Amino acid sequence: MTQSLTIRRPDDWHLHLRDGDMLRAVLPHSARDFARAIIMPNLVPPVVTGAQAAAYRDRIMAALPEGADFTPLMTLYLTEDTDPNDVARAHAEGLIHAVKLYPAGATTNSASGVSNFDKVAPVLDRMAEIGLPLCTHGEVTDSEIDIFDREAVFIDRVLDPIRRAHPSLRVIMEHITTSDAADYVRSNDSGLAATITTHHLVINRNHILAGGIRPHYYCLPVAKRETHRLALRAAATSGDTRFFLGTDSAPHTDGAKLRPCGCAGCFTAPNTMSILAQVFEEDGALDKLEAFSSLNGPAFYGLPPNETQITLRRETPAHPTSIDTPDGPVTVFDPGFDLHWTS
Repeated sequence: MTQSLTIRRPDDWHLHLRDGDMLRAVLPHSARDFARAIIMPNLVPPVVTGAQAAAYRDRIMAALPEGADFTPLMTLYLTEDTDPNDVARAHAEGLIHAVKLYPAGATTNSASGVSNFDKVAPVLDRMAEIGLPLCTHGEVTDSEIDIFDREAVFIDRVLDPIRRAHPSLRVIMEHITTSDAADYVRSNDSGLAATITTHHLVINRNHILAGGIRPHYYCLPVAKRETHRLALRAAATSGDTRFFLGTDSAPHTDGAKLRPCGCAGCFTAPNTMSILAQVFEEDGALDKLEAFSSLNGPAFYGLPPNETQITLRRETPAHPTSIDTPDGPVTVFDPGFDLHWTS
């Protein structure tokens, strides 16, 4: 039985750090294990210009614990008024590494997202020209579409038409939740990839709803059937370079999660690597963990893998069950089973 595993230091290709007090509370938990992270721009107000991304990056760097080695990879929030020249300038300066597409109303702080996709065509054209990837929150928001079908419908109605109209645009399907999405990635060329979260490898929709509502498992896109969870595990543990880790770690205070209209998101930053080591070991794929967490993402984004390493050891981790913030506690994602790996 393997007692330790040394891998290149991982990166998180989809991370919510929030701002202010919450940023200062959650950032150390990502900086401990991860060297870099793609930072989500859905603040209030959202990060829509290069100047706003630079200011947000500076706030993140100021919040880092002393001695921490962590690089935030900034993104811009795509709106129907986004200026292609500002996007290109921010990319040329090395400030941003992607632009994020939120369909309007799809998830937390997405009200400023896109409703008319024709209006963002000039931005997508420029991004394709300069090689800047588009990260997509892959759900339609039409009220007549069942919430469990919104990812599959997004592929047909939105993503596939965008990729046909902009064939050289590099696209990351973020936090995929269905076998449909995994199959779509496999059926396409090297310009398409997908991130998979820690929690979607662990929970299905029964974990949220069966035997009582469990708000701390509620996320968007919502977890799907068990068959989809198993498809995601197969993709993550396959070694296929088109799949890599994006935790979508999304902190909310317990007060925000437990109210009548609770917020979507699972806070997985503190225990992601422990959970992943256990998932990959259960699936006989510990030798594929480094590719998923440390190699495939940098390769798609055109960045070198980290030179530093971390060692995962077989011992019971001491992860917190929650962290304190001035606005209240944030519950850490509970995988529902005992963990046997620590980093």
